[in-house]
Amino acid sequence: MNILKTIVVGFIAGLAGAYVFSTYQAEKLSRQQKEKQYQVSDFQPAEVFKPNVLEPVESGYSPEIVDFSMAARKATPSVVYINSITQGRSAYTYWDLLFGGNSSQTQVSSGSGVIFTADGYIVTNNHVIESADKIQVLYNKKSYEAELIGTDPSTDLAVLKIKETNLPAITIGSSKNLAVGEWVLAVGNPFSLSSTVTAGIVSAKGRKINIVDARFPIESFIQTDAAINPGNSGGALVNGNGDLVGINTAILSRTGSYTGYAFAVPVDIAKKVVNDLIKHGVAQKALFGGKVIEYDYQNAQKFDLNANVKEFKGVLLGKVDRAGAADDAGLQEGDIITKINNIDINSESGFEEELSYRYPGDKITVTFIRKDKTNTATVTLLNKNGDTNLVKRKIIFDATVGASLEADDYGVKVFKIKDGIFKRLGLQENYTIVYINRQRVKDPQEVIEFFSKFKGRVYMVGINSSKQEVPISFYLQ
Repeated sequence: MNILKTIVVGFIAGLAGAYVFSTYQAEKLSRQQKEKQYQVSDFQPAEVFKPNVLEPVESGYSPEIVDFSMAARKATPSVVYINSITQGRSAYTYWDLLFGGNSSQTQVSSGSGVIFTADGYIVTNNHVIESADKIQVLYNKKSYEAELIGTDPSTDLAVLKIKETNLPAITIGSSKNLAVGEWVLAVGNPFSLSSTVTAGIVSAKGRKINIVDARFPIESFIQTDAAINPGNSGGALVNGNGDLVGINTAILSRTGSYTGYAFAVPVDIAKKVVNDLIKHGVAQKALFGGKVIEYDYQNAQKFDLNANVKEFKGVLLGKVDRAGAADDAGLQEGDIITKINNIDINSESGFEEELSYRYPGDKITVTFIRKDKTNTATVTLLNKNGDTNLVKRKIIFDATVGASLEADDYGVKVFKIKDGIFKRLGLQENYTIVYINRQRVKDPQEVIEFFSKFKGRVYMVGINSSKQEVPISFYLQ
């Protein structure tokens, strides 16, 4: 009986095991089939994927090839190489008294210039030639001794003249029509490498960077990323047609070489300055008789103006000179100037540039806002002497001091030094006398009278061509 029970239980257990095994195998096979279905290599989507294919269509746009070879060929012959030669001098030493002469060392620096007229007038930067005793222009494998026609420190421009005709004068363009983002070329002589051309775009216009050291500075620079380095100063900035749009002047750099920021004097400003220097020997400055500042939130608060405006348009009249042109026209500090002759004014540099085209005696219509009311005033611009006459250059040569003398904004400038007192003192070219024995000097005649009469110890204070103060003490017998 026990044996029978054992057989029955074993049979039933075998059936149960067979059932479980067969069920397990069936589930395993089903799972493997499902897993196989989702293998990437075997996956077949229910619907075939069709990407969107765009058929090519005709377009009116054809990308231009950037090629400045024509502009370079046109402009390069009009850019010259300039050597500024300085005979460095020092005061007399003991050895000079024994053997004669004085200590000296010749220094040569280079720059660039642009042929403005076919009969030999060349424009460059004032800082290229301001300390030169002699100026050489190298052109077409020839060397010319250049005559300095005039300088304008307020725009850092100077005009030279060489005795030559039929020169390839550059084609004058317009800086007013120049657009931000437009391609430009810089042509010059960086690092003494003649006829170098670099390309870039106009990064900005109307830049004021406070580098011009003059009494009435005009800064409304064209900013470009065309590579400009030492030696490029005075060279040409031209547009894609090879037309002159600016005179390369400065870079912003911690190393002294190009780092992406270069600046040029707009040709529209340069044209007037060059014409003034050729015709009058001095640039004619039309003075407004006031100082404008940027109209922004901070300055609006400073002048108790409404600072909660949607847009700050115009410039603020921050200072009015007593009995100046603006004062005579009834303008006041805190006035918001928005237009000059219907031309919108939105920056200090834009205001200065608009005045740079004017002459003493010109009348301009100024639109301004005062106490939320728009007004107009007619301003008659004046010269630095306070009248409407054109300024004449007055140069006096005196044999006693042995130099030419000219009044400038700081004192009396000394140049073209020959035999005389100043040469024996070792006075440098373009030294400006400011004080003699603590007396302010403003007129060349004052210098001439002093040196023709005075005997004894002299203490003279002046500034050199680098605007550094240089005191000199000596004895006149």
